[in-house]
Amino acid sequence: MEILADIGGRPGIDCRGFCAYCYFRGAKDVPPFGCKHCMPFQKGCDYCSRSVKEQYPGFKPLPLVVQDVGQTIYFGKGIDKITISGGGDASCYPDLNRLVGILSQHGLPLHLGYTSGKGFDDTSSAEILLKNGVSEVSFTVFATDPGLRRKYMSERNPEVSLRILRELSGSCDVYAAAVILPGVNDGEVLERTCSDLEDMGVKGLILMRFANYKDQGLILGNAPIIEGAGTQSIEEFAKMVKRIGKAYKFRVTGTPLYDTFAGSPFAIIKNKKALSRLPAARKRATVITGRAAAPMLSDIFSKLGGSVNVVAAEKDIGCLITIEDAEKLELDRLAPTVIFPGRAFVHDGEIKKVLSRDGVDRLVRRGPDRLTVDGEMSISLTKKEILDFEVAAFTELISLVNLLGV
Repeated sequence: MEILADIGGRPGIDCRGFCAYCYFRGAKDVPPFGCKHCMPFQKGCDYCSRSVKEQYPGFKPLPLVVQDVGQTIYFGKGIDKITISGGGDASCYPDLNRLVGILSQHGLPLHLGYTSGKGFDDTSSAEILLKNGVSEVSFTVFATDPGLRRKYMSERNPEVSLRILRELSGSCDVYAAAVILPGVNDGEVLERTCSDLEDMGVKGLILMRFANYKDQGLILGNAPIIEGAGTQSIEEFAKMVKRIGKAYKFRVTGTPLYDTFAGSPFAIIKNKKALSRLPAARKRATVITGRAAAPMLSDIFSKLGGSVNVVAAEKDIGCLITIEDAEKLELDRLAPTVIFPGRAFVHDGEIKKVLSRDGVDRLVRRGPDRLTVDGEMSISLTKKEILDFEVAAFTELISLVNLLGV
């Protein structure tokens, strides 16, 4: 079990300025979407009105973070790691060195969550982190070209953060990450970055497709983030991830696609033994998902038999489906029972009305939160762990189909 040392922080403020490609850059104060946490009689809760926008009041005071972690450890069982993360950049947390010193007393490995290194002003930070038990770091690199980091990440001291990245990579598990801006840090720049990362000794690299439009997942009223900037199709991005994965020694994953080592998302497709562990889908139902997952989900259900049809909304990622996407679905493609992504940003009562507006009183239910893992999660998992996760998730989904389907 992993516990979170939530340090709070606000995107763009508690990270020394927005990166040019940041998902939260230009985010508007949009109305609550509705979500799985909402009460049945009310659309809107703290999660879908505030947390989705990372609207913390700022970094949390050190004593509060320490107290929360202490209480979780006291009441928790089987804890094997503490992750330090929040809405801001962990390297910018003013009490980071003191925090890792205090948390190290619990004797548990420490994972430094999202950081770009922009908050590190001198190279001694690496030694302090390592001395206090930081064994894993998620480090946004973008590129190892200091000039590109300075221009696109609002970085003041790129040479310092890159030196710290090198020192950390030589002594603990570092998972680098790069949002790919076509024409900026792809191509030859990406090759140089990967070569540098391999020389540093990073454990893995997460490539992240740049989203610039609403259907790609920008639901906070801020599309486009970069006016006129190009993006990669899902297929183009997957090909790039596979190419990089074959060329370098470290593990390479991509989000939304592809884990070059484990074959996820939906590694289960090519694993007959794992597929055989799933129950048969005996009833008819429709599963709504995003465009990235739809072809793979259809493939899986075709192998399982039954009458489950998969319908893709006009959104790449299923977890970011909103009520507007549901309103665009062709109702004649939907079965009397409809299952939609568990983490979709819709209110249960509202999507029920939208999907029954043709006079068919459909039974509409949320499915599991996840059916697979994306590159950010899979990069530190084994093939067995990924397959076990998918088997459990699909068993839950199919059980729901067999219980509620026609």
